[in-house]
Amino acid sequence: MNLSLHRFDASDDTMIWQRFIAGEESAFDQLMSSHFRALFHYGSKFSRDKEFVKDSIQDLFLILWEKRNNLSTDIAVKPYMMASLRRLMHRSMTSQSRLLDEPFENQEGTFEIEFSVEQEYIEHESTLVLTGKLQKLLDELPRRQKEVIYLKFFQELERNQISEIMDVSPQTVSNLLQIAIKQLQKHWKAEFLTLFLIHLFI
Repeated sequence: MNLSLHRFDASDDTMIWQRFIAGEESAFDQLMSSHFRALFHYGSKFSRDKEFVKDSIQDLFLILWEKRNNLSTDIAVKPYMMASLRRLMHRSMTSQSRLLDEPFENQEGTFEIEFSVEQEYIEHESTLVLTGKLQKLLDELPRRQKEVIYLKFFQELERNQISEIMDVSPQTVSNLLQIAIKQLQKHWKAEFLTLFLIHLFI
């Protein structure tokens, strides 16, 4: 069972991105339709205001369109857009005094990881119970650890891509992931946790 919100072909993404930069409106529409859902889910981790998240995504795409002539053709599209949305929401929320004085990257506020597992995949009550237990354990993690778990397992991103999105070093990403896994292992045996993560995410 794979809980990734959106599988994408990186080569297709690159081709669409290059067409978008060249000014093709159809490529712009493709880019938005293929990434809107993943961006919305990610943006919703930082704000419960769904309209604000949607407006932020629309603003992001408008900014990208206006600045397309200055954008690089050689980027990892999905991580780039997620990082851009994160920064855009940060600036908007800061200007509207929606955050505390503490830097956005260090905030320990809301970052909710939700399992959207289709009912037909839950064949046994024990699986549902275990899913609920994992959900509870994830909810207890600090925000940045939850974000790393989300980007790694739910969005299937590489360490360097997560580093770009969160604006931290690759080593920090590794450290946060290791700490999060160790925290989960305190409650479950390591081998059982590994098997369950594989069952859910791969």
